Amino acid sequence: MTIDSTLEAPTTSFAALGVPAPLVAKLAATGIDSPFPIQVDTLPDTLAGRDVLGRGKTGSGKTLAFSLPMVARLGGALAGGKRRPGRPLGLILAPTRELATQITAVLQPLADAYGLKSTTIFGGVSQQRQVAALKAGVDIVVACPGRLEDLMKQGFVSLDAVEITVLDEADHMADLGFLPVVTRILSKTPENGQRLLFSATLDNGVDKIVNRFLHNEVLHSVDEANSPVAAMTHHVFEVSDAEAKTALVKKLASGTGRRILFMRTKHHAKKLARQLIDAGIPAVDLHGNLSQVARDRNLAAFSAGDVSVLVATDVAARGVHVDDIELVIHVDPPAEHKAYLHRSGRTARAGSAGDVVTIIIPGQRKDLEQLMRKAAIKVTPERVSLDSPSVDALVGEVAAYVKPSDAPVTLTGGGRSGGNGGGGQGGRGRNGGGGGGSRNGQGGGGSQGANAQRKRAARDGSGSAGGASAGGYGSDRPRRDRSAQGAGGGSGSAGNARRGGQPSGTRTGGSTVAWSSNGGGANNTGATSAPRARRAAPRRAQG
Repeated sequence: MTIDSTLEAPTTSFAALGVPAPLVAKLAATGIDSPFPIQVDTLPDTLAGRDVLGRGKTGSGKTLAFSLPMVARLGGALAGGKRRPGRPLGLILAPTRELATQITAVLQPLADAYGLKSTTIFGGVSQQRQVAALKAGVDIVVACPGRLEDLMKQGFVSLDAVEITVLDEADHMADLGFLPVVTRILSKTPENGQRLLFSATLDNGVDKIVNRFLHNEVLHSVDEANSPVAAMTHHVFEVSDAEAKTALVKKLASGTGRRILFMRTKHHAKKLARQLIDAGIPAVDLHGNLSQVARDRNLAAFSAGDVSVLVATDVAARGVHVDDIELVIHVDPPAEHKAYLHRSGRTARAGSAGDVVTIIIPGQRKDLEQLMRKAAIKVTPERVSLDSPSVDALVGEVAAYVKPSDAPVTLTGGGRSGGNGGGGQGGRGRNGGGGGGSRNGQGGGGSQGANAQRKRAARDGSGSAGGASAGGYGSDRPRRDRSAQGAGGGSGSAGNARRGGQPSGTRTGGSTVAWSSNGGGANNTGATSAPRARRAAPRRAQG
């Protein structure tokens, strides 16, 4: 192993590092003209085809450090002939769905310069579109290990033609228990292919991956992997009790800039998002209980600036890369120092400045002092109130109050929201008048699906069976035909209802959303099919 450790790299340009002109032009078009230290260090080696082990803290510019050489080499020296179904030339493995999606967002504009195609593969959604993309032929696959291995076992993708493999955030892969799957995947790639591994640390088995799969690798360590970011200012605010803590959190969340609030549990993240919404502060949550559709939609709303507050568990601490986050708040202090640094790394990215606040009550001071020592952060706790100047300075300009929806909808695994009184598809409406299950936003009865309606019609001797009972569950009395949509009733049809929903407030899988302009309800027409209706209630119970 060749070691090249650099704390500060001299100023240079992408072109001087060997990046081809088409990619330099793409970067310049997005305002990127000066490489970061990890890019300066690694690009000469990665562009030359060497195996590279890159170590650097979060926000150091690693995504471009491996995306540029992959596109440059696959579009140039390694350019193949006709695209072959299910046989990509480049593979990028990422630990989370969010990170995989964001890597693709950086990679594909670069790939366009050479006419290369990429696709993203992860679980939590139907594999149909992913399989279709593979069959059509792609050059680069960005994937989470679990779903990729599933598709490999099904014969939809083969890695025998992969020229370049990237393993991003390998230490996080280890934390999530993915290394056995990663090992099996890497063993299916050609032995003589180029491999790039990026990791903050080499513990928890990452070193075994390096020793087995990287050959004559060059190690580039730009900075101490677990050191705090220099442009990040840390604060510890101490309050008297839990009630004062809740009030302080609401005030810190009330500014106009983007901010992320971290909680330890999914339940508390969802609860806090709801409290902020009720206080007139638009917020979305991000945690493991959300469906992939809800996670994507909430993160998109935060990234686009539709909401300025994201309440998250540690699922978002690694892999959510959103620019211009000015404040990270540890509402629940993390259990260990590495989690603190990774959470805090959502701000002060790419050379920008940012603030990090940890809120404690008196009984938490000793534990936090130990955590800060391990994180090499020196900060003196400050006893604050809502009127403290240090609090006001972090809040900055206060955002305008946003009135919560007239009928805010909290969705669990039971499916889509109803409208002004409607519940979720197939289950009892949680906030709806009459507990409906309509997807039309009209309130009223809950659809039980076409199969259930036909069975009931056959049993009762009726010609048609439309909407369900008020509680969303069937009863033994005959039903009158409600298949035609009425002003107060739900849709009884089981037609081609659109999946997903309008972006103005509908969420699935436990997401708390109440900032829509139409009262928080979905505008979808049609009813759920019977299989989804049957599955809805058990998933809700798990929420």
